Amino acid sequence: MSLVKAKKHLGQHFLTDKGIANRIVESLVSTDKYKQVLEVGPGMGILSDFLLQRQDLETYLIDIDTESFHFLNEKYPQLGERLINGDFLKLDFDAIFPDQFAIIGNFPYNISSQILFKILDNRNKVVEMVGMFQKEVAQRCASPSGTKEYGILSVFLQAYYKIEYLFTVKPGTFNPPPKVNSAVIRLTRNDIEHLDCDEKLFWRVVKAGFNQRRKTLRNALSAVMPRDKMDEHIYFEKRAEQLTVADFVALTQHVSALI
Repeated sequence: MSLVKAKKHLGQHFLTDKGIANRIVESLVSTDKYKQVLEVGPGMGILSDFLLQRQDLETYLIDIDTESFHFLNEKYPQLGERLINGDFLKLDFDAIFPDQFAIIGNFPYNISSQILFKILDNRNKVVEMVGMFQKEVAQRCASPSGTKEYGILSVFLQAYYKIEYLFTVKPGTFNPPPKVNSAVIRLTRNDIEHLDCDEKLFWRVVKAGFNQRRKTLRNALSAVMPRDKMDEHIYFEKRAEQLTVADFVALTQHVSALI
């Protein structure tokens, strides 16, 4: 089998350290909640090798790169239809996974946020995710309120998942090496099926707050409600980064009562 060439336009950086690959796969721990796992962007299969050794999991692979798909098809003929040549962002989860499942991957950094929002959109199906991201993105996901990294993605993910920053990975463990450090995080679905507020309004409030994060919420939320309808609630005098997820839920309830 000829090796797969990493393609810049697909954001491919192939992990070469088997120790780190094994560590990533071993980070899938909530297997009492699922039996199927989907690896995104397997490349040449360094994670897949360890995934397929796990007897407690049924492994699926998806890669948009046709060259990788043909390489993996030759390497793992036993996968059959569990090897998918397609775009993860367009994948219909319900058509493949009847039950809850996990996602794992050394994700392409150029679509990191899109991958995380796809997981959020399917949060009641994806109960665990272990993934490699650019370190900045990983920190943003896991950062608490009051930090400069804390933002829209932090709030949305932390509303529905427990997030753990597992470890940092240096550029030299990839081919080609990226220009930044990477990091592995784990998302574990919490028990909240629905937030205790209007969830569509919650998303609007969070986005509006962070879109003008230097302004107080009284100014930033003018995109959501007229300023003359705002009262003296303490949250209106704060900036978005100062509010926890619970605070944003409470603020959404308050805004809902005012509009």
